[in-house]
Amino acid sequence: MFSCNLAALRSGVAAILFVSFISIGYTATYNPTPATPQEREATAQKFVAQRLQIWQDRLDLKDWKLQVRLLRTSQLEPKTMGNINWDTDLKEATIGVLSSYDYQLPWKEMLDDMEFTVVHELVHLHLASLPRSEASRRNEEHAVNELARALLNLAHH
Repeated sequence: MFSCNLAALRSGVAAILFVSFISIGYTATYNPTPATPQEREATAQKFVAQRLQIWQDRLDLKDWKLQVRLLRTSQLEPKTMGNINWDTDLKEATIGVLSSYDYQLPWKEMLDDMEFTVVHELVHLHLASLPRSEASRRNEEHAVNELARALLNLAHH
């Protein structure tokens, strides 16, 4: 009987260590906040590059050459958090995401917002073949926001 309890104890300890390891890995993505603005920017750049790769796979854009750059507010259109420029013939695109230097959000919320921007811009890429006009732009932005939110909710739950 003692050996059964010992085996159960070992299994329990192993499970706790495994869950702790997973939690540490997840937390390391968000915490701690890097000490200097330069470290914060470098960590954010790695994060958005990783998220781009994940979402490129999830959204079946594997045949595209994609890259992501952090951009200062002055490099973006007013009241935007990002942009995308693409060439459908070459299947290449560059996503711009607001730089960590210009965010006022706490670390985790900033990274969540950056991931939202990546997904948002990738949804635009999926819609690139559709006709667009200034009149349809507002409706497209609304639809893209809703789709990006839904995709992120599905991925995180």
